[in-house]
Amino acid sequence: MLARKSIIPEEFGLPGLVSRMPRKPVFRDRVNKARFIAKNGSCNLAHKNIREQGRFLQDVFTTLVDLKWRFTLVIFTTTFVSSWLLFAMSWWLVAFAHGDLDPWSQNGTYCVTDVKSFTSAFLFSIEVQVTIGFGGRMITEQCPAAITVLIMQNIVGLIINAVMLGCIFMKTAQSNRRAETLIFSRHAVIAVRNNHLCFMIRIGDLRKSMIIGATIRLQVVRKTTTPEGEVIPIHQIDVQTESAVASNNLFLLAPLIICHIIDKNSPMYDLSAMELQCSDLEVIAILEGVVETTGITTQARTSYVSEEIQWGHRFVPIVTEEEGVYSVDYSKFGNTVKVTTPRCSARELDEKPSILIQTLQKSATSGSLRRNNSGLNSPKVQFFTPVEGGQSLNAVT
Repeated sequence: MLARKSIIPEEFGLPGLVSRMPRKPVFRDRVNKARFIAKNGSCNLAHKNIREQGRFLQDVFTTLVDLKWRFTLVIFTTTFVSSWLLFAMSWWLVAFAHGDLDPWSQNGTYCVTDVKSFTSAFLFSIEVQVTIGFGGRMITEQCPAAITVLIMQNIVGLIINAVMLGCIFMKTAQSNRRAETLIFSRHAVIAVRNNHLCFMIRIGDLRKSMIIGATIRLQVVRKTTTPEGEVIPIHQIDVQTESAVASNNLFLLAPLIICHIIDKNSPMYDLSAMELQCSDLEVIAILEGVVETTGITTQARTSYVSEEIQWGHRFVPIVTEEEGVYSVDYSKFGNTVKVTTPRCSARELDEKPSILIQTLQKSATSGSLRRNNSGLNSPKVQFFTPVEGGQSLNAVT
């Protein structure tokens, strides 16, 4: 028995319509990847299984500076109290060996006057090391051992003061404190500038004291596989900027827009707007310079993942001239505005320059239409008045 044919033709049926519908390209979902540099500049890296821990003790000063404040303060207090207790025991032993602790001892034969117990020896140790000198307890010339302990405690006290106070000073004057006022835009943008597809970020300095010899570096970090099959989990690729081409230094007086031209040497040369969304791309920005007030080199860092890169946007201007003074509105520091930008990759733009021309022409046409529509007035109404003789009419609008 033959199958009954449908009244609806096959080409108009559901399978036929589905087969003829244009299919959008399907991209895989972006794998959640841990970023290498956090937005605040801290490195998202954990050091594990370090067997040679003794290397950190070979550079004690740097280890103390790198410690957190609570550990530094504990070490600071413990070091001074331990040295006071150690030399208090030394003074007590000197007094015990000389017989100063004997209540029947004669005046004038003491090594240290008024040291009758360990408590008084501890107080005398503090007076010697911090040079307080209340005057009740003092050393005499009766025993050379006391003079030797006095010299040793002064030398050890000076060393402890130099190391600990130097450590506290370096922690308070660390260069990363100055980096707190060096800011980056929250998002990066990709737009057309000077007929080239460009990757742009904005940087600024909140302080009036300048950063001398400021330099900016951009790096792309991604997981790559070599032709030999070697997997490089953190492959760092340097990215050239316009400022680095002309000069290696920035005059960071006002906020600047750092521009990277996406050319054939760029790691983003083959990325389109759709491919960027599902890529594991991370762009790291590193700003370095010398602090004008202290002369210490500082460094500020941030990074941009694919979700933080806005395709087809441009930063709004924030510098204006007001009464002969240039004013910077930092409330608009990270604001962007949409602009007409091709959604294809930079490689396709180089291979087909007509794409860019058509996009710019379309943008210009739509912009002129918007201006014309916004400037339309009410339709003109013509009034005709008869002229003497009734033959001709004059139009009055």
